[in-house]
Amino acid sequence: MISVEQALDYVLDLAPLVRAEQVPIAQALGRALAEPAVSRITQPPFDASAMDGYAVRLADMNEPLTVIGEAAAGHPWTGQPVPHSAVRIFTGAPVPAGYDCVVMQENVTRDGDRITVNAPSAGTNIRPAGDDFREGDSFAPARKLTAADIALLAAMNVPSVTVAKRPKVAILAGGDELVTPGTQPKPGQIISSNDLAIAALVRQAGGEPHILPIAQDTEESLQASFGAAAGADLLVTIGGASVGDHDLIGKVAADLGLQRAFYKIAMRPGKPLMAGRLGDMPMIGLPGNPVSAIVCGILFVQPLISAMQGVHTRHRLLKARLAVDLPAEGNRQHYLRAVLEEGEDLPLIRPFSSQDSARLSLMAQSDALLVRHADDPARHAGEIVSFLPLRG
Repeated sequence: MISVEQALDYVLDLAPLVRAEQVPIAQALGRALAEPAVSRITQPPFDASAMDGYAVRLADMNEPLTVIGEAAAGHPWTGQPVPHSAVRIFTGAPVPAGYDCVVMQENVTRDGDRITVNAPSAGTNIRPAGDDFREGDSFAPARKLTAADIALLAAMNVPSVTVAKRPKVAILAGGDELVTPGTQPKPGQIISSNDLAIAALVRQAGGEPHILPIAQDTEESLQASFGAAAGADLLVTIGGASVGDHDLIGKVAADLGLQRAFYKIAMRPGKPLMAGRLGDMPMIGLPGNPVSAIVCGILFVQPLISAMQGVHTRHRLLKARLAVDLPAEGNRQHYLRAVLEEGEDLPLIRPFSSQDSARLSLMAQSDALLVRHADDPARHAGEIVSFLPLRG
């Protein structure tokens, strides 16, 4: 068995080169840039007023001034400045040439066209041209685009961007016992939920999931399913990767030429996890137990999908205080389903007493996965531990 970190290294090495496409910025939220975006304009394009008030000259500040014009956003004043004058100005308006300060209106007394500055400004209250960005500046965050990024791109006058294509992910669940939701299961059958859960994780990571029909426990059925995955950028299988007589996915994949990177990880839940390359297509074989499949999907499938979009990140662990005592850990890294509670300095984390990998209801209730390293000693309530958030 290899460690979780070693397994993740192997998985990320499977990521193919990023393929790019161009999309309008209105469709770029959550996408990763494949090329830098370059600003077409300077912002602000002129010295702009940072507030409502009066444009004045610092040299005239202590004298009565005559208001000779008005400037508003989209309506610049185009007159000629003269000594001992002021221009009424509003936020965002161009500051007329010849004036080097904007005095906020609250610090001014006005009588007709005459004003007196009652208190000097702390600064000039002018946003200089190019204070935000300049024409030719590039923008290339090593992450997926946020709402603020979309606003910045729009302000840069960039109508479209080159982004990484969303990986097409084929998802294959196998087993004679599985039937689709809405079906009345016969004796010995259960509802297939793992494929839908993995599809949701794929979509959350920016991939395009395609759920294949459930494969039966025959080599012929699995071979047909593998054939149906042709053209996908990634194949994720669920179940059938162990060593039992009916666990055929690993065997069929090997017969089809799978170059296996590893099999079995020192973690729980999720020990029987397999990864490799089938021709040019990366493949991850997830365990069949529902919680194991979801945890492995979070830890390995999602980072791989991000890497396939050029975003190389690993899940960031946060800190919390234990709400209960915990016994010593075994020889595998353990991801315990847990809930978070408000604490004085850090959140309190309370793992469920049952960690049965078949109990989906506990996974749905969990706020976090409490991470315990292999051979971790007994822990006491109040100790600081690491967790992987599952929400937000």
